[in-house]
Formats: sequence, C-alpha cells, structure tokens
Amino acid sequence: MATAVYFEVGKKKVFACAVDWPGWCRAGKTEDEALEALDLYVPRYAVVTKKAGVTFPKSVSANFDVVERVKGNATTDFGAPGVVPKLATAKLTKAQAERQASLVDASWKVFADVVKKAPASLRKGPRGGGRDRDKIVDHVGNAEYAYARKFGVRHKSSPDPKAVAAMRKDLLAALEAARGDGMPEDGSWPARYTAHRVAWHVLDHVWEIEDKSE
Repeated sequence: MATAVYFEVGKKKVFACAVDWPGWCRAGKTEDEALEALDLYVPRYAVVTKKAGVTFPKSVSANFDVVERVKGNATTDFGAPGVVPKLATAKLTKAQAERQASLVDASWKVFADVVKKAPASLRKGPRGGGRDRDKIVDHVGNAEYAYARKFGVRHKSSPDPKAVAAMRKDLLAALEAARGDGMPEDGSWPARYTAHRVAWHVLDHVWEIEDKSE
C-alpha cells in the first residue's frame, strides 16, 4: 500500500511528512529531496515504531502518495514545519487516537534512551554552533509546554523533570481521548497536527544528538 504524505512548501525548504506516522517528517530544498530524506530515515523511525509496538511495513517507502500540499511560511524556511494541513482536521477513531498517542510516547522514550547514552558535550557545527546534550533536553521540554497549550493542555513551564513528565502525561491523555472535528476556531491545533509536531520536534533532536555524539 502507498504511504500518504503531504508537502509543506516554503521558499527555501520543503517538508515531506507521513500522514499516519507522527514524527516521520524530513526536509529538503525540493519535493524530491524531501522524499529522499524521508526514505533515508526509515531505519531510524523504525526504532520508534518498535518501541511503540506498532507494525512498520518494510515497504513503507516503496510508494509515496502525495495527498496534500500546503504553502509554507517563515517557520518552514527556518527549518521547522509550521503550517496545519487540512488533512490534520479529519476525525479520529478511538484506535487511531490511541495509535498516534503511542507513537508520540515512544518518541519520548527513544529520546530518553538516546540522552542517557549521549556525552554531555556534543560535536559542534560550523563556527561552534549547536547545543550540548542538557541544553537540548531543556529546549525540548520547554517547547512542549507551548505545544501542549496549543492543544488545550496548560502547565506552568518548568525545567524540573517531574514537571515535564506531568505535562507529558496530561498531553498524552488528551491525545488518546481526541477525536477531532475540523479546524479549531481559536487558533489551537487539532489532535493530528499536535501529535505530528510534538513527535517531529522530539525526533529531530534525537537524531541530532545521535549524529553529534559520533
């Protein structure tokens, strides 16, 4: 079966995102490059699906079916997906909601595993750019407080691991209970997009840590 993907097309970057696999989303300068990157990350995303106990077909990247294109914005060109596609507003069954929540939870677990093994100091990028391990951990947690609020889960931001865990627990419960019904009118995020954005951000930093630990 074909794997449904959507493109978020900016002026400088294009994201290719798998519709049914939260967090499996990569970028390139063109649509073709974005799909190539998505294919390249199949083995790395498979670690997440295994952790979640969700079957990830071996042929998942054999045939990509582009089901939507959305116009990107400054966030897209900065290097992060930033536009909610129409497909993210579709209703969810109980099973679908629980499945996507399990993949988000697995992303957090993979993140914890990678952080535990990583050195405190990571290899820096050009001109010494980039965060070290603990700064990445703080950044991921802090961003998730904002993401959670976009989904109606409000916690006071705190770097305390217990506070982050409590926020994630409530966010996960909200994702599991979500059914979705159109685009929220208050500017908040629908469940499908929340799961996608949270998992993408976590995994983007998982793979950054892995690459900079070598």
